[in-house]
Amino acid sequence: MASTPFSTLCHFHKPTLRVLASDRFSFGGGSAIAFGKVRKSRKIGTIPVCRAGSAVVFRDLDADDFRHPLDKQNTLILRAIPGLNELGRALLGTVAEQVMLLENIGTSVLVSKNQLPDLYHLMLEAAEILNVDAPDLYVRQSPVPNAYTLAISGKRPFVVIHTSLVELLTKAELQAVLAHELGHLKCDHGVWLTYANILTLGAYTVPGIGGMIARTLEEQLFRWLRAAELTCDRAALLVAQDPKVVISVLMKLAGGCPSMADQLNVDAFLEQARSYEKAASSPIGWYIRNAQTRQLSHPLPVLRASEIDEWSRTPAYKSLLKRGIQIKSLEQTV
Repeated sequence: MASTPFSTLCHFHKPTLRVLASDRFSFGGGSAIAFGKVRKSRKIGTIPVCRAGSAVVFRDLDADDFRHPLDKQNTLILRAIPGLNELGRALLGTVAEQVMLLENIGTSVLVSKNQLPDLYHLMLEAAEILNVDAPDLYVRQSPVPNAYTLAISGKRPFVVIHTSLVELLTKAELQAVLAHELGHLKCDHGVWLTYANILTLGAYTVPGIGGMIARTLEEQLFRWLRAAELTCDRAALLVAQDPKVVISVLMKLAGGCPSMADQLNVDAFLEQARSYEKAASSPIGWYIRNAQTRQLSHPLPVLRASEIDEWSRTPAYKSLLKRGIQIKSLEQTV
């Protein structure tokens, strides 16, 4: 989302123009769960399932059913800012939108049923599970593992994933990345992220106290961005239905490469995360942790791993799974 690069591969580098939210994931094994009201116009079982087992459809899933509490809190604050919506629309005009659009799709490959069909079906299934319309999906050549989402006013949103990310992850993990990106769309993060960025940039132009106001807004924005990422990690888990898949993505982005992928250990990474939390629990550790994260758009990988591991054990997550209606495996219908 930001125009500056982030310090680790786990912090997905956003487009050069500040626009929206971004991120990653993929999955395999277990059953599929689709959230939200089942669309009458779409027959269950028409999308190939990229995993073994049965599928589970969830009815009436709302974004707030899995939204992280900090995301809820900061979203309410942002919505309360008078005139933010109108200001954003005025500043983000047609020309800027076209620049963003052309910049991000001009050198990429559009995924379809006839072009990279495996990725196409991974996206369709993840969208079906989260009950959100599938955006366009593009693959872009880049050595930096990354994924991001763009939602431009009046146009169909699209997700971009980099080729190095495809090479790094399994199909299951790739679908988790796609689900994470869909989480931004499901929760309408894009619009608010764009407007918050515009407001922050505008404050820097105000003489005198503008810089101080901008820094305060920017700090609040980063705090919200980190909370939004935690929400979208949950969206990834709702599609994966296996916390180890989501955690594996975070681990690989923190320090993985294709040649070492089969030697990485999720349990060891979780133990590392617990060690970090223990070290950060002291007064000095708490200060260092805050200094380490305050200017990051994404939480640290180990903290995200702990968060998703903990949420997967909560009654809230388990109750969402129980709301599912098991149906015949879609895999058997194709």
